[in-house]
Amino acid sequence: MKIDQKPVERFDWTLAFILMLFGVISIIAIASAQTTGQYKTNFIPSQIQWYIVGCVIIAITMYLEPEQYKKAAWIIYGGGILLLFTLFILPDSLSIVEPRNGAKSWIHIPKLGSIQPAEFMKTFFIIGLARAITKHHERYVEKTIQTDFLLLGKIAVILFIPLFFIMQQPDLGTSLVFIAITIALIIVAGISWRIILPIFTGTAALGLTLLWMALYAQEFLAKFGAKPYHFERIYSWVDPYSYASNEGHNLISSLNAIGSGEIFGKGFQGREVYVPESHTDFIFSTIGEDWGFIGASLVICLYFFLIYHMTKITLELKDMFSTYICAGIIAMITFHVFENIGMTIQLLPITGIPLPFISYGGSSLMGNMLAIGLVFSMKFHHRTYMFSSDDED
Repeated sequence: MKIDQKPVERFDWTLAFILMLFGVISIIAIASAQTTGQYKTNFIPSQIQWYIVGCVIIAITMYLEPEQYKKAAWIIYGGGILLLFTLFILPDSLSIVEPRNGAKSWIHIPKLGSIQPAEFMKTFFIIGLARAITKHHERYVEKTIQTDFLLLGKIAVILFIPLFFIMQQPDLGTSLVFIAITIALIIVAGISWRIILPIFTGTAALGLTLLWMALYAQEFLAKFGAKPYHFERIYSWVDPYSYASNEGHNLISSLNAIGSGEIFGKGFQGREVYVPESHTDFIFSTIGEDWGFIGASLVICLYFFLIYHMTKITLELKDMFSTYICAGIIAMITFHVFENIGMTIQLLPITGIPLPFISYGGSSLMGNMLAIGLVFSMKFHHRTYMFSSDDED
């Protein structure tokens, strides 16, 4: 049975309104961040341009139905891998892939700017993973320990390929995003807790062990390829004031900026603390200094509302593929928010992950708009199929 609704009724106006609020916040925060004078460029026109392009991406993405994404999933995933492979094989001497800050993560297109393939690969990865999990469950209706292990193996392969190329750039922050997406979809996929609980416990124990060794057994880790800057990044997170002249400078500046904002902040462009990259990775420190605890809390609440709204959409969906798509996007955005805000207040290590929809950056914003476009698509089209057979392919 089909439900006939006008397109205007099927469109998610609440999600669109949330994105509009983020756009306004982004422009205001970037305008204030520019007062530090780190860069002479006015980033506001570019950010507005990227938002317009992002809206076009959402419109195109929403037009296509979930079934079309399902059929083209491996083409989309393979296209993303091809972009990462191109970055990997091209020599650093070429201007189109010249490294920035030691990372070869961008493809430079003359007169158009630069794109970061990994930002788009996050969404392509979600599509591929959702397809693999859906087809696995369609093939193995009766779940067993063997079928769960088989699914884990498929997921591991799909994760390993992009993760390998991203770690070669190197880009630890983006790699962690892929891992967060994978963990979320493993849980949502319904794999037995008898399998995933020991795996997650072992992984957490390994992570804590490596952190302890980084603090107290550096010589042992150095034998396995750990570099001094790896240790310095951890030390500057745990004790930034001992590394105030180098690795800890950004974190100290961020803490001072947010702390100086106190409850109500200093007002628009009332910034006094210089924070490097305050329009990109550390834009939350700009918000905290300008608008204080109240303003920063409102921004966090808006993110919670976005995540809540997308979760509500996910729970309404009847199609497994659409559900996994939305769950992966929720995990991606949630991790971005917690990691970015966490690193500005010393809760988490600094990884260079931007704040979704607010930080300046074309690739980041367009990548997130692409992901949100999929959520729009799943919501826009799902009512057509809500009473159809679950076996529909």
